This record gives sequence, C-alpha cells and structure tokens, in this order.
Amino acid sequence: MVEVTLLGVAQDGARPQAGCIQPCCAGLTSDDTMFPVSLGIIDDSGAGHLIEATRYLGEQFRIWGASSLDSVWLTHAHFGHVDGLGLFGKETMASRDLDLHVSDEMFHLMEETPQWALMLKQGVFQDKVFQNGERITKNEDLSIIPIVIPHRDELSDMHAFLICGANKRLLFLPDHDSWQQTLDCHHQPDIRSWLRHLQVDIALLDGTFWSEEELGGRSQQDVPHPPVKQTLQLLGERKTDDPEIIFIHLNHTNPLYDESSPAYEEVTSNGWKVGVQGQTFIL
Repeated sequence: MVEVTLLGVAQDGARPQAGCIQPCCAGLTSDDTMFPVSLGIIDDSGAGHLIEATRYLGEQFRIWGASSLDSVWLTHAHFGHVDGLGLFGKETMASRDLDLHVSDEMFHLMEETPQWALMLKQGVFQDKVFQNGERITKNEDLSIIPIVIPHRDELSDMHAFLICGANKRLLFLPDHDSWQQTLDCHHQPDIRSWLRHLQVDIALLDGTFWSEEELGGRSQQDVPHPPVKQTLQLLGERKTDDPEIIFIHLNHTNPLYDESSPAYEEVTSNGWKVGVQGQTFIL
C-alpha cells in the first residue's frame, strides 16, 4: 500500500502571502493558513518520500507524520518548491545521504549555487539525476516517473511526477504554462486523451488562478498558468471513466479557497474537486 498526503495546496507564496493587504489575506485564522504544494509519500515498507522542499517543512512534517525520510524529489527550481532545501543541512535536520531526485538541469543549478553546492559536498544529499520518462522504482509497490512539462525555465526545466502504486496512478502537475503547450509537447489532442495515455486515476492539476481577472493587469504571458476556468471549459462535466481531478497550487487570490463561492460551485458541480491540505490518497 502506498499512501500519498497532500501537504500543501497553495502557490509558492502560501496563504496568507507575505505583503498582501487585500481582503483575501486579511483576518485569516490558523485554519485558513495554507502551505505551498508538496506531497508526502509513504511506501509499504514505511519509508517516506517527499516531493518539493518548502520553507514550511516543520509544519508539513507534522501533517504528514512519516517516521523516516528516504528521498526528496523536485519538480523545478521556482521559489516555493525549493526554498526549504537548506533545512536538510547541519544547521537544522543534519540529514546524511538523502536521495535527491532531480533533473540534470536542476542538479547543475545546485552545483552552481554556493549553499546547495556545499550541502552536496557535505554529503547531505546523494544525487539521483533522472531522465524524462524514466521509471524509478523505490519499493516493490512504488515507482515514480518524471514527465517533462513546458514551464518558465529561467533556472531549470520542469517535470511533473506520475506516482505509481500497486493499484492506482497519481499525476502531480502543480505548474505548467498552458494546456496547448503541454499537450503539444506530449503529442496529445486533449486533456482526457493525455491522462488516459498516462493511465492516471488521480490528477493533481495546476489551479493557480481561477481566471485572468486575478492577474491585476498583467497578461497570462507574464504569469503563465492555465486558469481553472479555462481548464473547466476544456473538460466540461466529469464522465464515468474520467480520473479524479483535483486543483492545487492555488494563489492567495483564488476564490476556490471559499467553498461558498460561485467558482467553487462551478468546479464541484462539474464533478471535479479542490485540494484539501492534509487529504490522503491510497495507490
């Protein structure tokens, strides 16, 4: 049995977001606090595998409750996905020989970044550079496949992860630029065809913005993420043989945080879901 826990549902800046004085961040309680996206996986041997390293590791480990950590996986180099890497060093967790699964571009960036390079030299991590489409087996019932995804590559490339258990497959796709680019990259005509090709049962998809109205005058080219509203237009209502689709990586402005909002109603009335921090999936 493989258990996957959603350790955060927010975009890189979390919720509330630093510096935000808008109503969406005002008066939030501790229950309203949402951490950047991350997944905690426990395989059938009890070993833990962490996807993304956020600065909220302490709080996310409490949600997760894993007794050991075997590996860390990174999708790409953007702020909220990697800014907790330093916590594995001797100043905090003092980890040793922790398997670090990254792309070749991400590993090269680590070698060129003094703090991360020092951690590699000190043996905090064992580098496990992956290739696109490579099936990496961590346990008899757990394997993970990195899938290259078009997304802003100022620092590194981007990979989604297809997490394969004994009975189900979960796709973790927190960021991408657009559906057209992603589908063209994988030579697929539409979202359903791509998910069917990957044999996905559960898809955690980029839900950063509900609509372009949240961009504050910026264009989608400046902040490239497919709005949830657009994804719903492409999907329509859920069909009997569709995978479970759950939107994650929500910006602090996203109305999907409000279960009474018309946006939330539109997602759920079509048969799809919004991620809940701490929810688990059995694969």
